[in-house]
Amino acid sequence: MLAGCKAWPEEFAARYREAGCWQGETFGELLRKRAAAFGERVAVVCGDKHISYAELDNRVDRLAAGFLKLGIKAQERVIVQLPNIASFFDTIFALFRIGALPVFALPVHRRNEIVYLCGFSEAAAYIIPDMDSGFDYRDLAAQVQASVPSLRHVIVAGDPGQETFVSLDDLYLDDSECSSYGSDAEGPEPGDVAFLQLSGGTTGLPKLIPRTHDDYIYSLRMSAEICSLDKDSVYLAVLPVAHNFPLSSPGVLGTLYAGGRVVLARSGSPETAFPLIASEYVTIAAVVPPLALIWLEAAPTRSEDLSNLQVLQVGGAKFSAEAAKRVQMVLGCKLQQVYGMAEGLVNYTRLDDPEDITVFTQGRPMSPYDEVRLVDEDDVEVAPGEVGELLTRGPYTIRGYYKADKHNEKAFTTDGFYRTGDLASLTPSGYLVIEGRSKDQINRGGDKIAAEEVENHLLAHPSVHDAAVVAMPDEYLGERSCAFVIVHNGAVSGNELKMFLRNRGLAAYKIPDRVGFMDSFPHTGVGKVSKKQLRELAVQNQDARLNLSK
Repeated sequence: MLAGCKAWPEEFAARYREAGCWQGETFGELLRKRAAAFGERVAVVCGDKHISYAELDNRVDRLAAGFLKLGIKAQERVIVQLPNIASFFDTIFALFRIGALPVFALPVHRRNEIVYLCGFSEAAAYIIPDMDSGFDYRDLAAQVQASVPSLRHVIVAGDPGQETFVSLDDLYLDDSECSSYGSDAEGPEPGDVAFLQLSGGTTGLPKLIPRTHDDYIYSLRMSAEICSLDKDSVYLAVLPVAHNFPLSSPGVLGTLYAGGRVVLARSGSPETAFPLIASEYVTIAAVVPPLALIWLEAAPTRSEDLSNLQVLQVGGAKFSAEAAKRVQMVLGCKLQQVYGMAEGLVNYTRLDDPEDITVFTQGRPMSPYDEVRLVDEDDVEVAPGEVGELLTRGPYTIRGYYKADKHNEKAFTTDGFYRTGDLASLTPSGYLVIEGRSKDQINRGGDKIAAEEVENHLLAHPSVHDAAVVAMPDEYLGERSCAFVIVHNGAVSGNELKMFLRNRGLAAYKIPDRVGFMDSFPHTGVGKVSKKQLRELAVQNQDARLNLSK
């Protein structure tokens, strides 16, 4: 196990192997087997590129050899910040094959997040596009490399733009050269960490989540089975594929596991997604609730044939029951609710569930070996039907974050249950209904915002005396963020504070949607800032002391 990671206790590991959950396969082997089985069948569609399984496997071999030639070694961390492009698959499978560890950054991350990720993981390389959505990642990479001593290489999918940066295209070696740079026999073991994902944590910057080949491939296998994927399935990826939901639930990797076809979209807008559903005969797509609402509004006004779409998955945040009821009627496909987390546990409504289950619950655990508890503030299990904090452990739920021993003591129970921070109730048939959050976190359309992180940035402004960030309900995103601020040393506007946060390199989705100015904060009986009262103020927006600036 990678230093800084916590393995499953041997008794649990043995149980999961004996039960057939962990089958001793690596991602490199998985792709090799799919290439042998499916050959010239299309694996990935990106624009006008149609890449077969055999071609993908060959491209991965050539790029893996190029990474080795560049000096990237097994267990070295590599930050991967790529949008939905075909190079994403070449890159991650090449890293998997040599045992180097992708660290999945999101396209929206900026200097603050990337410097932290590179520094904390001691990354050896950083892989980016040249430009995407009008943003030049090469400028960002130059700032990051100047700040992180371990970062030896910046690799660019596209025009490197700087002499010190490496073109990803130039790393694909000829077939004749590949044998000089290692073989599958020298790759990782199934129990090794395969990659590091980001948590949607509540304290400061995200924690890193170690996922092994064994545990993640098991989650793909179970997801593909529950979602009835096979070689004829066509999955449309409209969400950023580095997110756990579109990566594995069943996502792009689950689709490749099943031998199906992945169609990459650079946007989830109906103008982009609907033509792809029609032209590529898409059978399954995954969206977050705000995007689902946009699709429901747009579908009656558009002419594309969506009849091949069989399943629309909605996850990342709770989907309102009223909107859920409209999916079958408006889009003509089955709704599947998905609730999960990058730390492990994934829940699905089943495709043959009755409407009341599909509409009103967020599914049940996908594995018979998933264990869930609902507990009160004293860790006592609540009565059936009552709301409690969801705790979980199982064959694909981690036992600890990377290099976070102190935090792990709070995030996990002594017997290995992960504290999700989600409040839930259980139906008599074992389905979860998500009721909210116990952690100080905002779920903005599936993007998780740690209130503490934004508060710390606001407190860096010379005019800010104190700051408190809370969630406020929103019809489309589920929640938006509202920052309450007490100022001193002169006046400052909400727009000025937002610009200040942008200039500090904070990702756009973390910038508060509203800023409220107050003379003092309400407090609880023990003297803490009462975020409950602040949330109420954000909703009411009627208190005389409050000046909300959009």
